[in-house]
Amino acid sequence: MSKDIIQTPNAPAAIGPYSQAVRVGATVYLSGQIGLDPATGNLRDGVEAQARQVIANLTAVAQAAGGSLDDIVKITLLLADMADFTAVNDILAKSFAPPYPARATYQVAALPKGGQVEIEAVLVLPSA
Repeated sequence: MSKDIIQTPNAPAAIGPYSQAVRVGATVYLSGQIGLDPATGNLRDGVEAQARQVIANLTAVAQAAGGSLDDIVKITLLLADMADFTAVNDILAKSFAPPYPARATYQVAALPKGGQVEIEAVLVLPSA
């Protein structure tokens, strides 16, 4: 099966040796996004602003793949501080519609560029 690489200028460029997303069949694997503004390359200030930017970045990559946030079936949420869980959870609840994607949440020692939140996702494109 072939792999299609998904890239968009509407989300931050990869800061390492990876693609923004990879499509295999109808499944799209979205790399983790942190709260970087794609226009400036700067990290947003504060966990809530970073979480909103992460959602905007995931939306841009999902759209570049031909999908939307509604097509996401699984997310992995990484937090630098579990004390931010409620604030980020509230933003996610407003960003996704029921039925919500499956999710795992982890506190990590650190995130790239000093970020406070990162989300990766798996998306399944609707049938054509």
